[in-house]
Amino acid sequence: QVRLVESGGGLVQPGGSLRLSCAASGFTLNYYVIGWFRQAPGKEREGVSCISTSDSNTFYADSVKGRFTIIRDKTRNTVYLQMNNLKPEDTAVYYCAADLKSLLCGPDPDPYNYWGPGTQVAVSS
Repeated sequence: QVRLVESGGGLVQPGGSLRLSCAASGFTLNYYVIGWFRQAPGKEREGVSCISTSDSNTFYADSVKGRFTIIRDKTRNTVYLQMNNLKPEDTAVYYCAADLKSLLCGPDPDPYNYWGPGTQVAVSS
């Protein structure tokens, strides 16, 4: 059974850092497009970052460029989202998702087949 699970969320002060993890079971995510999305209360789900199958293509939303980094660790079958200089507007539930068909990645959630349950990130002083 294909399953994704996020971890690493929590409460952090503005300017702080968190590292989110996306772990997979039932398949190896090393060969697939993996995306990170977030959804704040009252807002639509937003594509934050993603990484292509070959790791050569990555995407970052303008709002997180220069602050967030997506990292694939093939030895651990895990994809990380390193988040630095966090801002209150980064507060949301963060989801990882896998697209098992595409080669390149993008922020549109439609191609993603499998989703984790999400992890809450709160940025507040």
